[in-house]
Amino acid sequence: MALFTPVVTNLIAVAVIWKYLFQERYGFVNYALSWFGIHPIDWLGNPHMSMPTIILFALWKNFGYSMIIVLAGLQAIPDELYEAARLDGASAWRQVRHITLPMLGPTLMTVGLLTMVGYFQLFAEPYVMTQGGPLQSTLSVLYLLYEQGFNWWNLGFASAIAFVLFVFTMIATWVLMRFGRRKGWV
Repeated sequence: MALFTPVVTNLIAVAVIWKYLFQERYGFVNYALSWFGIHPIDWLGNPHMSMPTIILFALWKNFGYSMIIVLAGLQAIPDELYEAARLDGASAWRQVRHITLPMLGPTLMTVGLLTMVGYFQLFAEPYVMTQGGPLQSTLSVLYLLYEQGFNWWNLGFASAIAFVLFVFTMIATWVLMRFGRRKGWV
């Protein structure tokens, strides 16, 4: 339950909380680091630290969803395969390598595909936490589309960004599906 809680919470509310947690002067993260003698870090104001901080937030937010899918994949593996492997004298490592990972292949490919498509559409996190800054270091494709279309009214350019994002997503999906077919997962 604790792993799935970030998935069901409101993205905007949690992003605002994380923004305050990573605040340079009064944030809890810098307060905790000060216990170890580490000077405050401007997590969201430093161009080199802002995108890793947002990526960490997005990973934390979506981790539970991926784990539920992987758990379903693990539960779908028949116990008889492990029993037969134990009778044949297979070690735990060999069971993981020859049973668990091959049987989880389609599940891991599904998680990879959903994660990839989801991260191509990263918008709310940089919008709420940094507004694309500092120095546009957290500017995602969807945030650029939003800025061009709704802030600058360059609707043609925004449409072109959306089309290129669609084509890029389709190509990446095709490559992943081709890899899955080669492995026999699709």
